[in-house]
Amino acid sequence: MRRADLADADCGIAQALGVLGDWWTFLIVRDVAGGTTRFDPLQRELGVSRRALTERLAALVAHGVLEKRPYSQHPPRFDYLLTRKGEGLLPVLMALQDWGTRHLMGDGELTATAEAGSPEARRVHGLVGRRLPEVALAGADTRPVALSAAGEWTVLYFFPGAYAPDADGYPPGWGDIPGARGCTLESTTYADRYPALRAAGAEVRGVSTQRPDQLAGFAAYARLPFPLLSDSDGRLAAGLLLPTFRAGGVERFKRLTLLVDPGAVVRAVQFPVTDPAGSVDEMLDLVHRSRPV
Repeated sequence: MRRADLADADCGIAQALGVLGDWWTFLIVRDVAGGTTRFDPLQRELGVSRRALTERLAALVAHGVLEKRPYSQHPPRFDYLLTRKGEGLLPVLMALQDWGTRHLMGDGELTATAEAGSPEARRVHGLVGRRLPEVALAGADTRPVALSAAGEWTVLYFFPGAYAPDADGYPPGWGDIPGARGCTLESTTYADRYPALRAAGAEVRGVSTQRPDQLAGFAAYARLPFPLLSDSDGRLAAGLLLPTFRAGGVERFKRLTLLVDPGAVVRAVQFPVTDPAGSVDEMLDLVHRSRPV
């Protein structure tokens, strides 16, 4: 099929490729999702020519994937932001990331963890010093919750999936996936250490790709004193390029934890997490060492 025929094809894949054009376009969407929304930072990040970036941004705006929002009148300057149509591409980015990590950078094994020196580990530890995107996620009651507590240090722990005992949530073979088990233990350990973390000046958020109703059931069962947030649409996973794996037809986080300062900047990373309970005490120690006296 010739490129010129794509827009007229009856195939949704062909039509999507007619809009997205080439691999640079995917990388633009990736970086915008991660909070790089202005022309000059995008051009520096991508290393593409200014003319090529201008053409691709204009095409994405024309197709309704991005919208322009002015932040300067003289001279005219714009932020490029994802529309709802653009956000619909985030699961595609997550699937590409998962496929590339598993089949091109890995041996094809399905796993919920990674080696300490792996490309995934380097990518996640590279988040230190980066500001979190301004994304609010749905809490267990579906109301939006900020990723970090205003003016406080925040522990964000990402977990593959946890369910109340009476919920039919875990996919077949869950226990055979390396690194998948331990979410309940991790969450209840954070609940046990929550008073100590609060005394140290840190809040806690748990993040999963599960639906809010699933998180609500687990939070009630485990009596968690902190919120669980749902990234079911992949906005945070795609924006930060967080490591995921696919099980039960759902993209799920590999277990990792971020320590975020009051300015929403990542200051420490735990990944891979091989001891879900022990990592909580390690994080408590990190909080004590990271906060100024």
